[in-house]
Amino acid sequence: MADSNRSKTVIKEFILLGITDRPDLQIPLFVVFLLIYVFTLTGNLGIIILIRTDSHLRTPMYFFLSHLAFVDLCYSSVIAPKMLANFLAAKKTISYNACAAQLGCFLTFMTTEFFLLAVMAYDRYVAICNPLLYQTIMSQKVCIQLIAAPYIYSFGVALFHTIVTFRLSFCSANVINHFYCDDVPLLALSCSDTSTKQILIYVFAGFGFICSLLIVLISYIFILSAILRISSAQGRHKAFSTCVSHLTAVTIFYGTLIFMYLQPRTNHSLETDKIASVFYTLVIPMLNPLIYSLRNKEVKDALKRTAERILVVL
Repeated sequence: MADSNRSKTVIKEFILLGITDRPDLQIPLFVVFLLIYVFTLTGNLGIIILIRTDSHLRTPMYFFLSHLAFVDLCYSSVIAPKMLANFLAAKKTISYNACAAQLGCFLTFMTTEFFLLAVMAYDRYVAICNPLLYQTIMSQKVCIQLIAAPYIYSFGVALFHTIVTFRLSFCSANVINHFYCDDVPLLALSCSDTSTKQILIYVFAGFGFICSLLIVLISYIFILSAILRISSAQGRHKAFSTCVSHLTAVTIFYGTLIFMYLQPRTNHSLETDKIASVFYTLVIPMLNPLIYSLRNKEVKDALKRTAERILVVL
């Protein structure tokens, strides 16, 4: 009878414990993460505007890069504003519906990033292994299809997971040991049987991670093979230089996730998860624009052209 009464408890809001509960760290962390978020907004919006306005960057590679910047901007914005507000708030709450919306949006953009990085790896494979057919294979129609598929799939998966999670009973427990609404901390609060949901997480997360990583690895195996067949050192350097930025972004993104989810259970803790989550939700979206601008000659040239146009107008 007691369990029945508990299951009927209606949760209207959740309390987010955040990164730390130490009062002396709230303001310093607010300043640090505010700067990170401002750099993220500036960098990713700058990349999007630059690609849309510079005619030299209207190629499939930069079309995909503009969507990567958009996705980074979106999933960082799903997390950062509420986290920043909670650093300054006495009561760190999020409504039930806002928590569901945050989970759904985060899963959508996070899953999209997996497959978008895989699409970008395939684009580099076509460009280096089939350069004469590149424009034919990567036509505008194909590019739109390659972009639309990750968005549609990710939205469907995120909607499904969010509905399943929020159909669970949360009883009277409403304190989430995290700085945003994530599946695993939410399942820890549920008094329902979560075994089916946990299996679904492993299945869908495993599918997205393994499939996208395989596409990246296979693409780069063929790319490396093609580069090694180029006779001149200058040709090899030029071909590889077009992949360096993407390879760096992929290594950081997948490396963080592998560290987070494939470590031994004995070393696994929610505190470690929080640190890794900070990295892939806030730090990586800030780093990607830097990676693609500082390591990319075409983007640097476009920045110079834009700066010159602005100076002429002024």
